[in-house]
Amino acid sequence: MSRAEWNPRELPDLADRTYLVTGSNAGLGYFASEQLARAGARVIMTGRNPNRLSAARAAVYRRAPDAALRASVDTMILDTSNFGSVRAAAATVRSRKHLDGVLLNAGIVHTPKKRQTTLDGHELVFATNALGHFALAGELLTTLAASEGRLVWVGSMSTSLTPYDPVDPELVDDYSAWRAYVQSKTATTALGLEADRRLREAGVPVTSVVAHPGYSTSGRTPGIIGVNEPSRLTRFVDNLQAAIAQSKEHGAWSLVRALVDPSIEGGEFWGPRYITHGEPRRARASRITRDAQIAERLWAACEAATGVRWPFDRAARVRSR
Repeated sequence: MSRAEWNPRELPDLADRTYLVTGSNAGLGYFASEQLARAGARVIMTGRNPNRLSAARAAVYRRAPDAALRASVDTMILDTSNFGSVRAAAATVRSRKHLDGVLLNAGIVHTPKKRQTTLDGHELVFATNALGHFALAGELLTTLAASEGRLVWVGSMSTSLTPYDPVDPELVDDYSAWRAYVQSKTATTALGLEADRRLREAGVPVTSVVAHPGYSTSGRTPGIIGVNEPSRLTRFVDNLQAAIAQSKEHGAWSLVRALVDPSIEGGEFWGPRYITHGEPRRARASRITRDAQIAERLWAACEAATGVRWPFDRAARVRSR
């Protein structure tokens, strides 16, 4: 299927493919999981709350009854703000041996007004949105290499609106809720592009791609018990923005295409056709996220914070076996 022929409503057959989606009990992660399952993929839905994960899994089978016959949907506890949880989840996935792709989606959108820290002592938003995914990707690199798999990092339009340079990525001195969100998304995008450069240089058969969902709102999204239950006020307000907004179901289109389209190459950046909404298309990441010096600085900061060094040499050797 060529790029011009891509139809997000009718994905190619993904039978025998396995994908892990972080933060998949609601929002973009849920709809990405549902779309993958509809196409026959085995999906590992992850999240922090087992009850919400169970509800999300049930919703996939309820809304996509054919998935029960064609696909396998599993759930697994994974809290990206907790490095112990990341290591445990990665070990479980490695024991299953086959993995075609990881959608690094989990994140805090409604950031706290005051700075909070995790059990590991890191700023909550940066840890959840960036550090945990950096660690998870590193822990799963050899497994992905064995399948010539793909990493997809979730970016945001916000990095173009307010291009904060994350000199202090954990905002020890100057915290604000908006800055915490934007800096974390600058980091995830820059890390995704830097990962591609390093993977290519090391000869590791894993592609790293970045995608963003545009302006996707809960009030424009189908109501699903236990997954998406917006209030009447949220519906009203979000529908006033219909000209520029879209549902999270449609927002997941870019993320899913970035994950499964074989024509997409590492280092590409994908988003909605009209920036805030529309079908997926190749785009251009904001300038700040393409700055190699910022990316190298962030990479070093993530290594220091997580204690994870991506095993490039070992992953490259997997290819030669």
